[in-house]
Amino acid sequence: MNILHIKKWVVFFAEILAAIIIADWLSNMFVAAAGISGWSRFLVSFILYALLFFAILYGIEQIFGIDFFGLKRDEQ
Repeated sequence: MNILHIKKWVVFFAEILAAIIIADWLSNMFVAAAGISGWSRFLVSFILYALLFFAILYGIEQIFGIDFFGLKRDEQ
């Protein structure tokens, strides 16, 4: 196993971790600003988190050229 392969996996997981942290922070900030509470806070926060997470991953795919979902393999 060469160092380039290890570096590629480290960058891959670091970008996923960054997407998780940013999506969580933004969804919590939006829900808190809206003043939602109770069970609806959980539901809205989860849906918003999921949308933000996949949007951030898509943006990372476009900017850095990393293939998270395997969609580029279908195009080739």
